Amino acid sequence: MTVTFKDIEAAAWRIEGKVAHTPTMRSETLSLITGAEVWVKFENLQFTASFKERGAANKLQQLDAVEARRGVIAMSAGNHAQAVAYHARALGITATIVMPRFTPFVKVANTRHLGARVLLEGDTLAEAAAFARATAEAEGLVFVHPYDDDAIIAGQGTAALEMLTAVPNLDSLIIPVGGGGMAAGAVVAAAGVSPHTRVVGVEVESYGA
Repeated sequence: MTVTFKDIEAAAWRIEGKVAHTPTMRSETLSLITGAEVWVKFENLQFTASFKERGAANKLQQLDAVEARRGVIAMSAGNHAQAVAYHARALGITATIVMPRFTPFVKVANTRHLGARVLLEGDTLAEAAAFARATAEAEGLVFVHPYDDDAIIAGQGTAALEMLTAVPNLDSLIIPVGGGGMAAGAVVAAAGVSPHTRVVGVEVESYGA
C-alpha cells in the first residue's frame, strides 16, 4: 500500500460534512493521573460512535458508478459494520454485512436498522471473513476491508490530522490498535504535519489471547 499525506488531505476534503469534525479537548483527569498534558479526541461523538466512519465514508465515496450499483460487502463484529451500513445508506448503495455468530445482538440489530442485509456466519472472525470474500465473489459485490485498504487508512488518518491541527506540537499520539488502520493513518498524518510527534500503538494485554 502507498498511502501518502496527500491521500489523507484528500480524504479530509472528501468526508467533510459526511462525518463529524469531533473536538479535541484537554482531559484534566488523565493529565492529573499521568502527570502529563493529555488531550483526547472525542470520536465517540460520531453518529455510530466510532472513528470507523471516516474510513468507510472515504472508501464508499470513491466507488465508481458500476461498483456502486453492484453494492458492497464487509465483515465486522461491530463498528466497521455500522459505519459501512450508515454511509452506504446515505449514498444509496446496497450493503451486505457478514457478522460472526458471536456478535452481540445489539450490534446486529443496529446494523440492520441502518439498512444493511446482515448475514450471521462463522464461529470466528476468520470464518466470517472467508464467507464474506466468497459471497463477494459469488454476488459481484465490492469487498470493504475494515483496515487493509488504502482508502480506509487514509480516512482513519483524518482523525490524527484534525487532532494535530487542533493541538500542534503534540509529543505523542497514543493510538488503539486492532487491525492497525487507524495507527497506519496516524503515522502518515503525523509525518505530514508534525514529524517530531511519536505515534504509539496500544492494545490490551489479553488481545492476543
